[in-house]
Amino acid sequence: MFDDLIAADLPIARKSILPGTGFFLPDDLEEDLDDERAQAALEGAEAAVVADPDADGLACVALIREAYGDVQNVPEPEGAEEREDADDEGENEAEAGADAEVGVAPDADPTVVAGAGAETDDPLEEPEPTPHSVALVPASPHNVEDALARVAEYGSEGIDLFVCDLAPDRYEYVEDELALALETASSVAWYDHHQWNESVAEAVREAGVDLVVGDSEEECSADVVFRSLEYEFDDQYRELAAVTRDHDLWLREDPRSDDLADYAYWTDPAEYVEVVREYGADLPEWAEDFLAEQRVEKEALIERAVSRAELREVGDYTVGITYGRCSQNEVAEAMREQGADASVIVKPAGSASIRGTDEFQLCHEVAGRVNGGGHPKAAGCKPDIYDDMLDYAHHWTSRGAVTKQVILDAFEAAVEEAEAEAEEADDSDTDETDT
Repeated sequence: MFDDLIAADLPIARKSILPGTGFFLPDDLEEDLDDERAQAALEGAEAAVVADPDADGLACVALIREAYGDVQNVPEPEGAEEREDADDEGENEAEAGADAEVGVAPDADPTVVAGAGAETDDPLEEPEPTPHSVALVPASPHNVEDALARVAEYGSEGIDLFVCDLAPDRYEYVEDELALALETASSVAWYDHHQWNESVAEAVREAGVDLVVGDSEEECSADVVFRSLEYEFDDQYRELAAVTRDHDLWLREDPRSDDLADYAYWTDPAEYVEVVREYGADLPEWAEDFLAEQRVEKEALIERAVSRAELREVGDYTVGITYGRCSQNEVAEAMREQGADASVIVKPAGSASIRGTDEFQLCHEVAGRVNGGGHPKAAGCKPDIYDDMLDYAHHWTSRGAVTKQVILDAFEAAVEEAEAEAEEADDSDTDETDT
């Protein structure tokens, strides 16, 4: 395949309907790259964190590194020293800006990791060894077992293992790999805030894992780590957890939480961790400049997805549904403003984000029916309906038509079940009253 066919700099109109460059890498090649990155990260590490590389999962990594005293110096963006000197000498803003490359993120490992949102020019670049004593092994909810297996294979005997912001739908999905990890690690702690099946949680604990699951409506995973580790964190980390929670639970009361979420999405996970450890929830000016540049494209992609939105009636609820490569939370908010009680954003890669409101809190139930899971108000899934590239080609050209219908069917089933359970509860209460 020609490189320019999957280039990252496509026009917005095409970029909106096609997946990113990483989608087109063969699975075995991606797995080899992930193996190499994990091996490089785990070499000599005393602890490993398997985490979802979003703002919440990466905040967990920052907290754990702080507790282990794994301190690193955050590299400044190129030209920062010249800009600082110019300011000190009283030169005007234009002259100072000419000396600095505004919007350039600090140097970091430029490779793409599984589950990360950022795209790079060269996703095949070789990993470099990391000096961290607390290694980050990124994972998504769909490949947490692979990350556990890598810790078991490449981690040092007696390593401390933490799993953060991830929840398996079934214990069988992680059973073998978790057993191997337990043989290698001296301890395994699992910190999360998603909706856990009771039988899965019980099996994980019986295997020998210290599992702590927070209330998904009150805490994010960073909150769980903050209160679970035997370490006195300073106020910077308390604030980081609070601002992370603001976005992860979709409270949207602190404008900084959108900055953290976007920065985690667009930058390398290793970079994000060190920047928030250095600056906390208040990102530095050069990071804000970087976000401002990225958001020009972000807003254009949001506009495209919102323009495709449709409203469907499912039982007593209005469900907004659309398709596009975009920031799902902002698109969901736009559909909510149009009257949606719940929103579905189908992505070009085949996955979908489901967002609820105070009126609709069954997102995890819907996602659970289509190969996913999550929270009552926020969930994700990837329906198992793609057998070959023709299915994906139809997915792109039809703007996710089949995926949309499968998820709408799951909405109907979840709503019907909830209504039946409510009626059964009402009948039970009536019978008790009569007796």
